[in-house]
Amino acid sequence: MPIRSRRTLDTFPNPSPDRDYVIRHECPEYTALCPVTGQPDFGTIVVVYTPDRTCVELKSLKLYLWSFHDEGHYFEQVTNLILDDLVRALRPRKLTVIGKFNVRGGIWSTVVARYEAPAARRRSVRRARA
Repeated sequence: MPIRSRRTLDTFPNPSPDRDYVIRHECPEYTALCPVTGQPDFGTIVVVYTPDRTCVELKSLKLYLWSFHDEGHYFEQVTNLILDDLVRALRPRKLTVIGKFNVRGGIWSTVVARYEAPAARRRSVRRARA
């Protein structure tokens, strides 16, 4: 059963909703706990997206990412949870979350989760604006 987040992500209106452009946020201070050992995990979370009607407010994104600090998460699970929460909050045209995690057991791990709005939705949104 997937874990659902109760964290808050605030948004603001996209200042250029008729244009496709890319926003990239990078948080090099991600920390959580290993769900097996309880030891701290560190990494960088990168969020890259093409907004539709809304953009994520940076302070709320920072607090959202910091909220994982005392929780146990597998890398794969937390990367997909962040993607799901951002998609739910933003309803973007495209969104990618990249989790670049520090060495654990001699292994570097990178997890990439992607979302793209269905083509029919992208076309109808653009038509409605025209």
